[in-house]
Amino acid sequence: MEDVRKRYSGNIVAVDDFNLDIDDGEFVTIVGPSGSGKSTILRMIAGLEDITEGAIYIGNQRINDVQPQDRDIAMVFQNYALYPHMTVEQNMSYGLKLNSDRSNEQIEKGVREAAEMMGIEEQLDKRPSELSGGQQQRVATGRAIVRDPSVFLMDEPLSNLDAKLRAHMRTELQRIQEELNTTTVYVTHDQEEAMTMSDQVVILNHGELQQVGTPREVFSEPKNTFVAEFIGSPSMNFFDVQLLDSTLTGSDIAYSLSESFAGRIRKQSTNDKLILGIRPEHMSFADESTSNGIKAVLEVREPIGDDNYLYLRSGDTEFKMRVLGQIDCSEGDNIHVSFEESDAHIFDHSTGENILLTDSTSIVTSDATTQTK
Repeated sequence: MEDVRKRYSGNIVAVDDFNLDIDDGEFVTIVGPSGSGKSTILRMIAGLEDITEGAIYIGNQRINDVQPQDRDIAMVFQNYALYPHMTVEQNMSYGLKLNSDRSNEQIEKGVREAAEMMGIEEQLDKRPSELSGGQQQRVATGRAIVRDPSVFLMDEPLSNLDAKLRAHMRTELQRIQEELNTTTVYVTHDQEEAMTMSDQVVILNHGELQQVGTPREVFSEPKNTFVAEFIGSPSMNFFDVQLLDSTLTGSDIAYSLSESFAGRIRKQSTNDKLILGIRPEHMSFADESTSNGIKAVLEVREPIGDDNYLYLRSGDTEFKMRVLGQIDCSEGDNIHVSFEESDAHIFDHSTGENILLTDSTSIVTSDATTQTK
């Protein structure tokens, strides 16, 4: 996708100067909040939305003006879009009978192979109303597989399933994609799906590309405060600070840095106002004598299986910790916490940009026009 823009009437820009290269066989997930332009991008690739500006290529073919049925793509929709009056077998074969030159025997063989791959070979004579949500999702995915397309497009296909089945189907979709090695573009608002399924994660906000990278890269080296807050559960903690000599100083925090770390900050930023970011899982209990500790009060303790989420307050600053479930603490306790310098992220207060990223990080500039690796 090159400089792709989608503008609706009234100068509503849904996608702005979007650039992305996807390698053959990659599983790429586009993630972002509601209204960020995820599904619009998918629909432009599919040909269901016109492109206002820019170009989209599949292989070496520019497909801006190619009809949807001629793009060699297969799409799985959020609501599955199954024909209620047709059997599972008819649903899976209908598109091939309309738009391919395969014989009936070839189509039947392909449908049965796809049904076996999806574990629905016993459901071929049933209609969608007789199937569970998970089985309908498998039918919709099998219908895409049987077409053997160049590209799979998936628009939040698991959002209608319960949590247990959703986790299972994530594994199934990964297994199938690896087996078929078909380029896949997957859209979701669920960052857990994005982080567990993807070769590359594409993060959008208000139609603008924020960052492209592996799940590890976008988690460990977020390009800006939006990515840092959006990726990770619970989200990253932020503290407003200034660098005074070699100490990050805020209203409720004073953290002494090594001279080398402080020097990196001075080299990368002339702004006195900074944001310190620390992930909740990187905070730990500290002895009260620790000079780099934060004194806080535990306001809420949220047990989550093997973990506890602790919601803390230090003066006017609220932040979170993620600790082991067996740790015993109660609301109202005074707690002293700290973190390792190596886990700190430093952002420019004005732009929100992570000032410590190096050129080797896979990032995209704020105008979404340059990708470096």
